[in-house]
Amino acid sequence: MQQHDVIAAVARVAGDRATVRLDGARAGVVLDATGLDAPARDAMEAAIRDAIRLPGIAEVRVVVTAERRTRRLVAVASGKGGVGKSTLAANLAIALSRAGAHVGLVDADIYGPSQPRLLGVEGTRPEALDKTLIPVATPVGVPLLSMGQLVEPGRAIAWRGPMTAGALGQLVDADWGAAETLVVDLPPGTGDVQLTMVQKHRPAGAVIVSTPQDLALIDARRAIDLFDKAGVPIIGLVENMAGYACPSCGEVSDPFGRGGAEAAANDAGIPFLGRVPLTIAIRTASDAGQPPAADPADRIFAPIAAQVADWLATHP
Repeated sequence: MQQHDVIAAVARVAGDRATVRLDGARAGVVLDATGLDAPARDAMEAAIRDAIRLPGIAEVRVVVTAERRTRRLVAVASGKGGVGKSTLAANLAIALSRAGAHVGLVDADIYGPSQPRLLGVEGTRPEALDKTLIPVATPVGVPLLSMGQLVEPGRAIAWRGPMTAGALGQLVDADWGAAETLVVDLPPGTGDVQLTMVQKHRPAGAVIVSTPQDLALIDARRAIDLFDKAGVPIIGLVENMAGYACPSCGEVSDPFGRGGAEAAANDAGIPFLGRVPLTIAIRTASDAGQPPAADPADRIFAPIAAQVADWLATHP
């Protein structure tokens, strides 16, 4: 058996990812699996072993290597709950993915994980390889990891700080494959999970979500202050539940006020990324696990995602 025959057989299934060496009847292959998720990596290794079953080869050894990928984290945060942060995080991740980015979604809202419902994978559980979690594939093309996939539905998670920090680390340091950006849905407030995120995992930037009314904006300013003090740039502020159009007459009203978040962004000197209206369509689609950003006709979340993508491109 000639070495070029073995090299050609391996190249047909692994391209230039594999380097082959022959030592008599033993074949050694070094496979560069950088950017491959666990299933793709295992499939390629199996294909190499099958391809190299040639006359004269008695032993095959495959060594899998990979460069450590540096991923950028985008934290989605709010000063208080109930402002639609998780819905914004899910749709932001999907809109970034639809625009061509390789994105994963981390549901770091340890005490109130809702992303499995929002992304239509409720009841699924991630697998693990060598104690590393493998994100769950979703119908919208954005891999997900959430505490909601690791505990029984409806079960309360009563953990102290060190346990939440450990759980966050497992989610962020999972096998994210080709994902280059992780959108991280943080719990509301400025507690242990937020501190662990900014100190240990260091987001590239943060998107702050608020509704227009004064009470929500007070807490949003606290979230902005936390990231400012930690040296994490603020990508911008999103005003959620901004305006309600009556489905019967079309008249638009502002039950939570209007323009408060934009004014707060201007006061803080940070970008205003846009408004998300209060509509029954967003609520019903989200409850059904069909996020609006997955619809090609989306005109709400795509412009917000485009601004986030531009910010990431200009802040390497």
